Amino acid sequence: MDIQHKQLAQLLPILPVLAELGRTQHITETAELLGVPQSTVSRAMARASAAVGTELLIREGRGVRLTPAAKALLPYIESALAEFRTGLDLVQHESEVVRGRIAVTFQHTFGEATLPLLISAFRNRHPQAEFDLSQGSRDSCLAELASGTADLALTAPVAVASRSIGSAALYREPLRLVVHRRHRLAGRQAAAVGDIRRDPFVAMGPGYGMRSLTDAMFREAGFRPRIAFESQDSHTVRGLVSAGLGVSILPPGGGAGPGTAASTGDLGWVEIPLESELAYREIGLAWRERRGRDSEPDPVRLFRELVLGEGPALLAGLVSAPSGV
Repeated sequence: MDIQHKQLAQLLPILPVLAELGRTQHITETAELLGVPQSTVSRAMARASAAVGTELLIREGRGVRLTPAAKALLPYIESALAEFRTGLDLVQHESEVVRGRIAVTFQHTFGEATLPLLISAFRNRHPQAEFDLSQGSRDSCLAELASGTADLALTAPVAVASRSIGSAALYREPLRLVVHRRHRLAGRQAAAVGDIRRDPFVAMGPGYGMRSLTDAMFREAGFRPRIAFESQDSHTVRGLVSAGLGVSILPPGGGAGPGTAASTGDLGWVEIPLESELAYREIGLAWRERRGRDSEPDPVRLFRELVLGEGPALLAGLVSAPSGV
């Protein structure tokens, strides 16, 4: 075994020279093709013959001729080099994967916990992957996806799948009634949508996922809300409620659990569970279905596969212990 190991150590560095010599049958041409001096090729011939223990090449004028031993060995040399090239291509391919860019568009409410958790899990495996992030309304996120500006979109409700868009649900979280801490419903353990029929309502603007969800809840309850303010950001909505300027319906957040007040001075709000079968939102991932030459880049595919495969388990804790919205 030691002798074989020594032979391999001597032969491995010169295998490319032997393979090229077998093809060209010419020292000068081989040296030019490999970009080395002719003396390097000649020394490689001598070392190879010494390591194998028999002559591999015979000089014929300015050329060389393979011995029977060399002809028997050459296919194995070429096979070994081909296997190494395959491995090298794989390594270089993986290197490109971890350095790729992934464009993700997402609704504002997913910027504090949902998306960071997913990116963190991916970067633990591909630390050099880079992300281009864009946030906005649900409509704007899906528009970016459709136009090709974004590779993936994180939205609620989940995008409807079609021939050009693929989608999948990741997790579901409850929606809660949010009221000022001195509101008449603040001490309730649960409330119905009809309980805020006469209250001014602080809504998300048209095109936002929460707006479509609350509109559906009001339709089910049989009335239209008296909208006092429309906002593009859930933090602002919560702030307006905290100032006593209306009530709202939002995902859990801001550190206050059901029936618990979050307050500063006269500002403050309380979250109350809602008695409605529609009082939830389903968060999902959407992507463009690519065909032909417009194939999905490896970084995008790997991140999408991680989100779909491991995302539900990673994000499950957000339902029982929600972070800020």
